Amino acid sequence: MSRKTIKNQKVTHHMTLIGVLLFVLTAITATPVLAAVGCDLNDPPRDVPRLFPESTSYKTLYVSFARNGGAPLRQKVESRLGNKWLALYAPIDVPYTIYEIYTGKKKVGYIHGVNQKGQFGGIQVFAALDLNGKIKTFYLQKISGQWAAKFREQRFGKKFIGLSLKDFEAFDPVTGKGSGRLAEIRNPVPQTETDFYGVLRGLKKNLILMNEFIYAAEG
Repeated sequence: MSRKTIKNQKVTHHMTLIGVLLFVLTAITATPVLAAVGCDLNDPPRDVPRLFPESTSYKTLYVSFARNGGAPLRQKVESRLGNKWLALYAPIDVPYTIYEIYTGKKKVGYIHGVNQKGQFGGIQVFAALDLNGKIKTFYLQKISGQWAAKFREQRFGKKFIGLSLKDFEAFDPVTGKGSGRLAEIRNPVPQTETDFYGVLRGLKKNLILMNEFIYAAEG
């Protein structure tokens, strides 16, 4: 074997090792970055008027456990979430984006979204809330799988209008047991209970976070 051939083999081997190392480093660093990404509307100027037809403007607020109460607040929220399926999946300093909605100069509500696990990947659940914390509508910005459109149908979304955190506290979106209006809502896709309860868990997580970050502070 010639010296040139041996040299080329060494270069190829080194390049392969470098490629493997870069791949490993990318995989290692990508996971926490993805886990720490907040849930923002993809196109707020388009999405806000669609979720709040009466809106004329909005402000973007950024809150976090680090800035708004620290570890004690995070522990309180985790206690209220009460189950690993409602976990926060994010470090204490990750910002949460809240859209404060206005009609003229009058504040009329909020829009807030959370990430939740589904059967076919992540689900992004946004809720449009009035000033009393009741759901006006909700929007699944992200949901995957062949039945995703069923969960986005208007007739399914309408079933949640007027619900508040009180309704979710009377029903467990992990076990599917409880009472009240939430217990009467039927899964539009019986083939995938995981996504149905994922949507409910996302809404409950959303309402708890808004209760602690916004409504408790305003009250």
